[in-house]
Amino acid sequence: MTPPTLVDSHCHLDFADFADELPEVIARAHAAGVARMVTICTRLRLEPQVRAIAEAHASVFYAAGTHPMSAADEPLATVDELIALSHHPKMVGIGETGLDYHYTSESAAIQQTSLRIHIDAARETGLPLIIHARAADEDMARILTEEYKHGGAYCCVMHCFCSSPELARAALDLGFYLSMSGIAAFPKSGDLRDIFAATPHDRILVETDSPYLAPPPYRGKRNEPAYTAHTAAKGAEALGLSIEGFADLTTANFDRLFSKAAEWRAA
Repeated sequence: MTPPTLVDSHCHLDFADFADELPEVIARAHAAGVARMVTICTRLRLEPQVRAIAEAHASVFYAAGTHPMSAADEPLATVDELIALSHHPKMVGIGETGLDYHYTSESAAIQQTSLRIHIDAARETGLPLIIHARAADEDMARILTEEYKHGGAYCCVMHCFCSSPELARAALDLGFYLSMSGIAAFPKSGDLRDIFAATPHDRILVETDSPYLAPPPYRGKRNEPAYTAHTAAKGAEALGLSIEGFADLTTANFDRLFSKAAEWRAA
């Protein structure tokens, strides 16, 4: 039986966890029905390595930015730098960027500056902004809203969404998307599944964030894009859909948000 076609909208294929078997990891993803993946650069100095993975594999696209937990340790990105990177045909998103006050609250100010730079780049390029948000809901909602209403519209996905209903509502009110990771498949994540169940179906993506956050039955082990199928199965249940319906829905949503990836495939 052929599995339904899925997209892993957020993974980290350049991480050392995959160094010895990347072709096999990608092959297992394809066998599980994961037809496309977006691998995310978290430090701009590593962009050439991430880009090379996308260039070497037809099913892999990439995004680039400075992760908030690295914002204090890396040179501050510039809008021009991000725009220049966006000219690559397989570079399809800006980020991941955002705010993380759980581990790195001491760098909140530089994180906020970096976030606004990435928002400017997303606005200028038309590429979706990829947001990491942890323990910073109030500032995140405020900055995203300020920038959208006063700086101009942009598109965005809240990657690996596991924040509050209030942040979900703020993002959805701006027309943004929420991405479901393996966390949503954990047994004790009922409240999170409720958020996704209440989310408009045309605003939901699915991802692994691999090598992190493997869904059951692989929880605690290294995650990989093939496991998107396990999160999708739980997402389908939460939304009251068949797995085929969930796969079709999230793939259509991905193509709408990551239109550059859809156009590349069509071309």
